[in-house]
Amino acid sequence: MTRYAPMGALVRATLLSLSLTLTLTSCGNDSPASPTENPTPAARAGHAVAQRPPTVAPGPGGLTPVFRRGTQAAGRAVALTFDADMMADQGKRAAQGERFDNPALIALLRRLEVPATIFMTGRWAEEYPAQAHEIGNDPLFEIANHSYSHYSFAGDCHGLPRLDRERIGQDVRRAFAAFRSVGARRVVPYFRFPGGCYDAAALRALAPARVTAVQWDVVGGDAFATDADAVARQVLDAVKPGSLVVLHCTRSAAPVTEDAVRRIVPELRGRGYRLVRVSDLMKR
Repeated sequence: MTRYAPMGALVRATLLSLSLTLTLTSCGNDSPASPTENPTPAARAGHAVAQRPPTVAPGPGGLTPVFRRGTQAAGRAVALTFDADMMADQGKRAAQGERFDNPALIALLRRLEVPATIFMTGRWAEEYPAQAHEIGNDPLFEIANHSYSHYSFAGDCHGLPRLDRERIGQDVRRAFAAFRSVGARRVVPYFRFPGGCYDAAALRALAPARVTAVQWDVVGGDAFATDADAVARQVLDAVKPGSLVVLHCTRSAAPVTEDAVRRIVPELRGRGYRLVRVSDLMKR
């Protein structure tokens, strides 16, 4: 679990300008989302994920593109995203009872009919295969790749262990394989760097995976937080049309996220915002 810093502290201006100049293109990933049989009322109401989710065109030199927020065309749309974090070496802690899942949060999103993108690590999917299967087959949600190991892809990153550069592609593929193994069908070709940390070398190493890297413009601040109201205020004070919010779906390290979401969602809707998945925000 990582206390995410604002993006300005994570990425140099050159990478920011790169992502802002990229144009949308159709998906070229080998693992597009698939429609779910017998869709729920929410899906019939327009919440279904497209068969070919939108992506962003590669940058100069084929670098992995980066998407941080919707364009003006998105209007009053906001994407809530949730990182389902679990590191490759945390199996012993899970066996001892630590909970890296948060089924109550997922249940709340369903009750409130909130479309959401879950950035899941492959290790999380292996630890909670039934939950990963259910999330990955619910028309309300989509699963995106948060690496297999949740190790840093770029140097010193909030104390995360460092992943060797030559293992980046393998780590990402292993996560997609974990999603397939649990039968998750609604998987989109998006990737979020562990800790939000990356550099040009990481973008280059990730390029063969043919994914769009997805960051954010609003930090929820729920990692290790104990005050749900403070988390809600941080989101509500920062959100703008087209915003992409990062929160967490990890009970032990983000215990107040459910309560924060219970306040955030009705307030956003009361302000006239539409809640969408990343794939919906990206295609506008």
